[in-house]
Amino acid sequence: MPTKPTIARIWRGRTRPEIADDYEAYLKAEGIPPLEQTALGVQLFREDREQESWFTTISYWPDLESMTAFTKGEPTKVHHLDRDPELLIELPESIQIHRIV
Repeated sequence: MPTKPTIARIWRGRTRPEIADDYEAYLKAEGIPPLEQTALGVQLFREDREQESWFTTISYWPDLESMTAFTKGEPTKVHHLDRDPELLIELPESIQIHRIV
């Protein structure tokens, strides 16, 4: 029987609209693959606004322990990608953790 997710880990970041396509490609190449290899599933969302483009990544985990093992410690700590300081408007300070009910 497949493992069902009980935890969702949500990251949000925003970038300037003129580099949003580049950031999306960067996320798909560098940020999403490690999650795809470890989490039960992952989704990437993009919301384009006039002044900024928001990206939301939601990964799904069987339990808090497996997510904590992936993050190597504190599950709400953000692990920034190498180019995030250059591409994001500001660096996100935390991750949201939600139980799937």
